[in-house]
Amino acid sequence: MAADPQPQALTRKPVLLGVVEGSHDVVNMAAIVPKEDGVISVSEDRTVHVWLKRDSGQYWPSIYHAMPSPCSCMSFNPETRRLSIGLDNGTISEFILSEDYNKMSPVKSYQAHQSRVMMILFVLEMEWVLSTGQDKQFTWHCSESGQRLGGYRTNAGACGLQFDVETRHVFVGDHSGQVTILKLEPQSCSLVTTFKGHTGGVTALCWDPVQRILFSGSSDHSIIMWDIGGRKGTAIELQGHNDKVQSLSYVHHTRQLISCGADGGIVVWNMDVERQETPEWLDSDSCQKCDQPFFWNFKQMWDSKKIGLRQHHCRKCGKAVCGKCSSKRSSIPLMGFEFEVRVCDSCHASITDEERAPTATFHNSKHNIVHVHFDATKGWLLTSGTDKVIKLWDMTPVVS
Repeated sequence: MAADPQPQALTRKPVLLGVVEGSHDVVNMAAIVPKEDGVISVSEDRTVHVWLKRDSGQYWPSIYHAMPSPCSCMSFNPETRRLSIGLDNGTISEFILSEDYNKMSPVKSYQAHQSRVMMILFVLEMEWVLSTGQDKQFTWHCSESGQRLGGYRTNAGACGLQFDVETRHVFVGDHSGQVTILKLEPQSCSLVTTFKGHTGGVTALCWDPVQRILFSGSSDHSIIMWDIGGRKGTAIELQGHNDKVQSLSYVHHTRQLISCGADGGIVVWNMDVERQETPEWLDSDSCQKCDQPFFWNFKQMWDSKKIGLRQHHCRKCGKAVCGKCSSKRSSIPLMGFEFEVRVCDSCHASITDEERAPTATFHNSKHNIVHVHFDATKGWLLTSGTDKVIKLWDMTPVVS
């Protein structure tokens, strides 16, 4: 039998291709220019830049444009070269970039929100501009006329926004930790369902229209994979960050998820494995292994003349156990636990070395990432951060 190639794959790392510097504040969002060695960025310093790589190897701005308010987000469509920019004052401004990326011409601006625009999506097939804001509103406009087509009030300001063209379903993730699914019509929308699995706010969403899976990242440091297709209705947790998850990108041809966080980590998850749902935590008044009472179980404590113990839960079986019966730690990658977590002693003994094999690779970007953009044609990853820097990475060794 051939040796398992996985350990070799885990030693591969992204290659840093270049660093783009020049912004005076946080780079809130950026995108790789297709078919060019360049980057489009929007910053808290109110500037829009198009950076093109010169013969010297350095990235210099071919476009420098100042907006009337801090630039919070953007959406760029390569086919039409339409650049939609969300501003802190609630405005969405649209421009068309020239073919040589040396000029941007204004098209229109409209007041989409009452406060900061959090996320924008331009849907070419529908000629729609979808957006979310801190005003707890999801809205969509006609990209041709700028007319507002409709809106929906969310529980909180929303940072996550994805759209499925085939079914016209929009996914909105908000700061309360809830994901809302809406069905959009030309001038109306209807609530399909809501679901919540995070203990913190949803910070990023990513949609795979082929497998019909939605990924949500959160300030609780976790990612949840939601089976929207209805085949199983499962929700798989992925635990691989030490700080809030800031941005997600899915590589369709290799079935890998790229997640980036405020911890500076770039994690590449292999989603082409049979993952397992984490169990529900069971309730009990005493340890389900040794029957020792927990500290609130006064009757059993009195009857057995024993001191009550603190309750824990095994991450593998979900049983309520005491500290003595769950003294071991183990990673359980197929359950999404790439870091070691508490397991009961019997589960620890049952986990094999093969089951502990990592299903993700971890890389340090050395900056606090706020957004990522992956270009599948080049195999490049862009990360922008609070350190005012944009970094370009060759991800070919990791995602090929």
